[in-house]
Amino acid sequence: MSHVVFLRGVNVGGSKRFQPTVLARELAHLGAVNLGAAGTIVVRKRVAHAAVRAEFLRRLPFAAEIMICPGHELLKLAADEPFSGPALPLDVRRFVSVLARRPRTIPPLPFSFPPTDEWQVQIIGVSGRLAWAWWRRRGRSFLDPNEVIEKQLGVSATTRNWNTIVRLCDLLRPPSQSRDRG
Repeated sequence: MSHVVFLRGVNVGGSKRFQPTVLARELAHLGAVNLGAAGTIVVRKRVAHAAVRAEFLRRLPFAAEIMICPGHELLKLAADEPFSGPALPLDVRRFVSVLARRPRTIPPLPFSFPPTDEWQVQIIGVSGRLAWAWWRRRGRSFLDPNEVIEKQLGVSATTRNWNTIVRLCDLLRPPSQSRDRG
């Protein structure tokens, strides 16, 4: 089974900097493929979860929070089309968070913050260790969707844009099954 490794809080604002392409090259024996600078790497070989974590911890030049998601969970999420429905306004973005563990409790969904018509983050679904949400900027303030998800679900998370999840799924599928879904 393939895994996707999500590194939390790396290459942000000059902190915990590393070169993901170099790390993926060092992990070529695992079939590692880097997807951008945010610390998102697909491990294509069938390797135990613990072995993947150990390889990353050994090779990173700093302590990192690592979320590892089985590839089939992301493929299932994409197949379920969690953002289907009416077209969204142009200012609404789609995000998926990978949680460090399953949340103990989940608020009634959808959950909006702030809880008004002027919401900036709306958590619309949670399944296992995945949560998906809409985000929109209101005025000059910036509300990080990851912060809202962590606070409301009570668990550490790392968040990626839906377009990144779609690209990951294309890497996880056999070439004959890859498709462009956005």
